[in-house]
Amino acid sequence: MTQTTPGHPFFAWKDGQLHAESLRVEDLAREHGTPLFVYSKAAMLAALGAYQRGFAGRRARVCYAMKANSSLAILQLFKEAGCGFDIVSGGELERVLAVGGKPADVIFSGVGKTRAEMARALEAGIGCFNVESEAELEVLSEVAAAHGRKAPVSIRVNPNVDAKTHPYISTGLKGNKFGIAHERTLAAYRRAAELPGLQVVGIDCHIGSQITDSSPYLDAMDRVLDLVEAVEKAGIPLRHIDFGGGLGIDYQGVLPPAADQLWAQLLRKLDERGFGQRELMIEPGRSLVGNAAICVTEVLYLKPGEQKNFCIVDAAMNDLPRPAMYEAYHGILPVRRREGAGTAYDVVGPVCESGDWIGRNRELDVVQGDLLAIMSAGAYCMSMSSNYNTRPRAAEVLVDGGKAHLIREREPVADLMRGERLVR
Repeated sequence: MTQTTPGHPFFAWKDGQLHAESLRVEDLAREHGTPLFVYSKAAMLAALGAYQRGFAGRRARVCYAMKANSSLAILQLFKEAGCGFDIVSGGELERVLAVGGKPADVIFSGVGKTRAEMARALEAGIGCFNVESEAELEVLSEVAAAHGRKAPVSIRVNPNVDAKTHPYISTGLKGNKFGIAHERTLAAYRRAAELPGLQVVGIDCHIGSQITDSSPYLDAMDRVLDLVEAVEKAGIPLRHIDFGGGLGIDYQGVLPPAADQLWAQLLRKLDERGFGQRELMIEPGRSLVGNAAICVTEVLYLKPGEQKNFCIVDAAMNDLPRPAMYEAYHGILPVRRREGAGTAYDVVGPVCESGDWIGRNRELDVVQGDLLAIMSAGAYCMSMSSNYNTRPRAAEVLVDGGKAHLIREREPVADLMRGERLVR
């Protein structure tokens, strides 16, 4: 008997065993050890397919926001599926180049680009810089002119729209560090058009992450299109409109709109305002990878207490930082199902911090040595993982039907000390 897991159709129980596509998760964990990230290729392609259906017949490019997960095999998958990339560092550019990505399909976002990063991106020939401050316009022009080039730019607008998400991942309000204020945008475009090292090519807007309501997108689109009209009336043509990313995923039963349904609404607004034939760009990240992975962890100890019961596992805040950073929720499921009554546990890791928790008050029927699957682990887990407490980063496996590919070996402890030197 097969039973799918809520929000994760490519992870299902078959005869009481959790499977990733056609493979038993327990078998993968026994072969590769734990903690272990297990990705479903079909889940990622299905998520991308919703965007591609939404843009059918339009001039649109999906640029994967690789900060969500920058593992090389994940980038390779999206490159082969036709995606460009949204990067926020020089290191991310090197990862794109390492998988054979086309520099012309790269958008460089981020508030703190260095001169060295700008020069490298110009040398590579990236498609566009999303500029986030008026000071950055000046520096980018200087760097480009010094290299005999013109940098293609769009200005990231901060539209002062509340995305109704966690304050740490909200980016479109006046109090956020991102983008140029809506009321300063026209002046910034006029300055960009004057600068010798810049070529204005578009406009950009990104209002936050894990958005589960379509209304902030519609509000932001109206404000951006007002600016497009004003900028072009000033004689500065805009080749493309970039509406960013930020669409959420189902972590805990809160269902965001499907990507194709969201874009049906947004495209209707574009058509109504006469911009339906404009070249479009978007930068989804979490919504492509978040629900496409689990983190498999072993129960090390069960520790009953007067106030709380603790289920101590071998995954920790260095592997899954989101709960400690945002008090984020991840579903936690048994890899092998039992029929007994559960006990309420706080699921915690071995890191020496009280903030090292994965889930609180979870009903689990487990014994020492059992395996658990931490759900929705594809985004902002491996890419934000660390070596705190000198803990090696986990291995990663990509499942494709009945095949499993080891895409990242478990990090040896010796690698954590590489480059360090004793004083002699």
